[in-house]
Amino acid sequence: MASSDGETNKDHLRERLLWVLSAATFFIFFQAYMVAPLIPRLASVFGVSAQAVGLIVPAYMIPYGISTLFYGLLSDRLGRRPILLASLVAFVVLTALTASAQTASQLVAWRLVTGLGASGVVPLALALVGDLFPYEERGRPLGWLFGAMAGGMAFGSTVGVVLEPFVGWRVLFLGVAVMGGLVLVLLLPNASLLGSTANRSPLTVGDVLASYRSLLSTGPGLRTYGFVLVNALFHSGVFTWLGLYFARRYQLGEVGIGLALLGYGVPGFFLGPLIGRAADRWGRRWLIPAGLGIASASALLLVPEIPLLGAALAVTALSLGYDMTQPLLAGIVTKLGGKRGGQAMGLNVFMLFTGFGLGSYLFGEALRLGFPSALGLFGAVLLVAALLAVPLFASETTGRPMTAPVEPAKSG
Repeated sequence: MASSDGETNKDHLRERLLWVLSAATFFIFFQAYMVAPLIPRLASVFGVSAQAVGLIVPAYMIPYGISTLFYGLLSDRLGRRPILLASLVAFVVLTALTASAQTASQLVAWRLVTGLGASGVVPLALALVGDLFPYEERGRPLGWLFGAMAGGMAFGSTVGVVLEPFVGWRVLFLGVAVMGGLVLVLLLPNASLLGSTANRSPLTVGDVLASYRSLLSTGPGLRTYGFVLVNALFHSGVFTWLGLYFARRYQLGEVGIGLALLGYGVPGFFLGPLIGRAADRWGRRWLIPAGLGIASASALLLVPEIPLLGAALAVTALSLGYDMTQPLLAGIVTKLGGKRGGQAMGLNVFMLFTGFGLGSYLFGEALRLGFPSALGLFGAVLLVAALLAVPLFASETTGRPMTAPVEPAKSG
């Protein structure tokens, strides 16, 4: 009986931690995605071009992605707890300091530094799911985390641009910092579940590189990380510039843009856990290609002139495509790392945010050809990826884990 009560208490604490980590993930993605729809407004405020202000997206995303390689590795060595808490503190402080920017260049610089400091929270939250939940049960908690990401995207892109005319962009950053501080306070009582020092054995640069080679040299690893990168590149490229798309094509102001983007993230916010449960029960074989296909079709629907309501619905479908792919790909990653789950998830988030940064930049360059050409190009590339995913993910028929890659031998 005592053992049963202990298990029940452990499950309760685990669920409570999942909710707090989901809240942290929500606010990190809220601030990451509230800036893209503000590009037209910030360009006017600072007196520069939209392309110049648009650099705030890759300036945050690319350093964020690169830093995750180190945070994941450090968490495997020093434990999840100190790295996650330090990164969350950095997120709170640097987000608040972003409000002090006086020029577009300063804003870009603060976004870069924030990307470097805040990038430990999400990958370590995902790695903790691998630590605390068996593989056949990870779909639901990963669904919650990615649902929080989707919710952050949806509310960040909508609430930020709607509130900005009333409170100003500086107050938006300060408000997010305050909410991040509250999440930090809620996390501290649950810090014991974050784990302690995981591995004190000697580790060389050769060991680190060998482990990354191991992750990328297997068929499942190369396939999964490759699709994470391509999918992120597509979604960030399209989403980053949707604010400008609605401003130019439908002559919408800030509030109108926010309402048009309201559907982005809603499917994941409400359906994320259900999609995760479906992956646990039936596998990822058809869900991933279907999600890629839905996202591709959504972008292609935006190419011709369609009614505003149709465009808003296409944005919602675009979000659903993301929710049916990225969380399921992360679930596969949790079984690839073996004893180095933090490193494996760090590589996943590196691919994810590097794709986010490159996607926003490449789509901005493609805009020189006009929105129809840029959307058509991105949509066509993802359609090819959807077709390739059918045979490549054919083995993902159930929620049962595959064999993790062999740990690389220690050098020396």
